[in-house]
Amino acid sequence: MADSGGVSANNAAAGNDDEEGNTAPFPETVAIKFEHNTSKGCKYGPPYEWHVYSALGGTHGVPKVHYKGRQGDYYVMIMDMLGPSLWDSWNSAGQTMSSEMVACIAAEAISILESMHSKGYVHGDVKPENFLLGQPGTPQEKKLFLVDLGLATKWKDPATQQHVDYDQRPDAFRGTVRYASAHAHLGRTASRRDDLESLAYTLVFLHRGRLPWQGYQGDNKSFLVCKRKMSTSPDILCGLCPQPFKLFLETVVNMKFDEEPNYSKLISLFDVLIGPNPSIRPINTDGAQKVGQKRSRLLNDDDDSNARKKIRLGVPATQWISVYNSRSPMKQRYHYNVADNRLAPHVEKGNEDGLLISSISSCVDLWAIIMDAGTGFTDQVYELSPHFLHKDWIMEQWEKNFYISSVAGANIGSSLVVMSKGTPYTQQSYKVSDSFPFKWINKKWKEGFYVTSMATSGSRWAIVMSRNAGFTDQVVELDFLYPSEGVHRRWDNGYRITAMAATMDQSALILSMPRRRPRDETQETLRTSQFPSAHVKDKWAKNLYLAGICYGRTVA
Repeated sequence: MADSGGVSANNAAAGNDDEEGNTAPFPETVAIKFEHNTSKGCKYGPPYEWHVYSALGGTHGVPKVHYKGRQGDYYVMIMDMLGPSLWDSWNSAGQTMSSEMVACIAAEAISILESMHSKGYVHGDVKPENFLLGQPGTPQEKKLFLVDLGLATKWKDPATQQHVDYDQRPDAFRGTVRYASAHAHLGRTASRRDDLESLAYTLVFLHRGRLPWQGYQGDNKSFLVCKRKMSTSPDILCGLCPQPFKLFLETVVNMKFDEEPNYSKLISLFDVLIGPNPSIRPINTDGAQKVGQKRSRLLNDDDDSNARKKIRLGVPATQWISVYNSRSPMKQRYHYNVADNRLAPHVEKGNEDGLLISSISSCVDLWAIIMDAGTGFTDQVYELSPHFLHKDWIMEQWEKNFYISSVAGANIGSSLVVMSKGTPYTQQSYKVSDSFPFKWINKKWKEGFYVTSMATSGSRWAIVMSRNAGFTDQVVELDFLYPSEGVHRRWDNGYRITAMAATMDQSALILSMPRRRPRDETQETLRTSQFPSAHVKDKWAKNLYLAGICYGRTVA
C-alpha cells in the first residue's frame, strides 16, 4: 500500500475518541497503521479495511482496533500490537516447523476462519505473512491472529442472508499468487472454500518449506502457477507431509462454491498430530477446542463426501467436448479426421444434399466438420489458410455481406474459416491472442458485441464477436481442467453453451442468454477420448443434435 505502515507507540495513559465517538484507554504498546488519503483504497474516503474491522469486531482471532480517524493527510488506525508472523517464525526457526506446530496452526486457523465466515466474510488473502502470533513474553505469545483484511469480501448477502451469486471474470485475480486458490486465479467469485484452499497451501509450505509452483516469473506467472496447482495432485503435493495434510487438501479443493464447510471435521483431521495437553502445545488452540465441542454431533451427520461428485480431483486429459441441443427433427452429418485435401469433397457433397456447415474443429491437424439442414444460412463460403487467421480474405467476405459463422485452427498454425449469409449479424470483430483475451471480450460486450465463435491454434486463441447475435447476456467459463460446476450453475440460471474452444492447457466455454428462448431448452455435453460418433446417433434418436465441438484440455 502506498504510504502505509505499522509502528509501535507508547501511550499507556491516554484515551482517544475514535471516528464513532467511543473513548477507551490504549494498551501500553499498540500498532499504528497509516494510509495516505491519495492511496488506492482511500479514493472515496476511509480505507475499505476499516469497514471490515468494524464488522468483525470481537471476532475470534481478529486483533482489536482501538481507534480509527484522520490526522492531516493520513487515515490512522490504532490496533493491538502483535508479534511475529508465521513466515517470520518459520524463517527464524531455520525454515522448518514440526508436524505438531503446523497441525496446531491448522486447527486454530480453521477456527479463526469459521468465526470470520460466520460473520459473512471471507478473508481473501490467507498466507503465512497474514497470520501473526501475540507479542513475545506476554500471555498471548502463543495465540494466533489473522490480519490484513483489505481483500476481504462478503460471501453472504446481508439483506437476504443468502449466498452471493456465482460468477467468473478471468481478469479479476485477488490475493497472493503463491497461496491463492485455483478459483481465485480463474477469477471466480470468492467463497469459503477459497480461504480453506489457501490455508492448505500455507500449511504445506510451513511443513515442507516450499511449494512446487514457486519460482515462476513474468507476465504469465499467475497462468503458470494456476496450471501447476491444478495438475499437482494432493498425493504429490502432500507426499512428504503426514496424512492429515493430504486429507485436508483433498476435502477443500473439492468443495462446491456455496458449500458450508464442516469446520469441526476439518479440525479433527489434525487431532492425531496434536499432543493431549493443551497447556504445552506450541500454539494456543482454544478456538479449535470450542469448535471441537460441537464435533460429536457433526461427525455423526451423514457423510456423503465419497459418494458426491468431485469438483477438482481427476487426471488432466485431452478429449473431445461436444454439445447437443434439442431441435426439431432435421438432417445432420459429421465427418472427422478429415485431411486438407478431403475437405472440399465432403463439403461439396453436403451442399448437394442441402446441408451447410454449422460447426468445425481440429484434432492433431485433421478437421472435424458438422453439416446440417437447420443452419438458416442462405449461402456459405470457406477458406483453408496457412494463417491463423487470414485477415485479407475475411475482410473481402465482409464486403460481400458474409459473416464468420464457424472457425477452427490446427496446431501447425493453419485455420479453417467458414463465412455465411443469412446470419442475424450486422457487424463483426475478431481478435487473435497468445492468451485468452477476456479483457478484450469484456470491452466488446460493453459495445454490444457477443462472442459467436472461437478457435485455438496451439496455445493461441481466436475470438469472433458479433453485433445483433440474439443474446441478452453472456458469460465465460474458463478452466485448466473442465468447468463442470460453473457450467451447471449457468444452466440453472438459463444460460446455454453457444461457443467453445480448447488448447492443451485450458478449455473455454461461452454461455449465453438467448433473447428468444427455445421451446425445448435441453442441452447436454459429452467428453470423450475419441470423436463421439458412437454417441451422436443415440442423441439424434432423442432429437438432440450436435451444436458445437472442440478438442483440448479436460479432466478424466
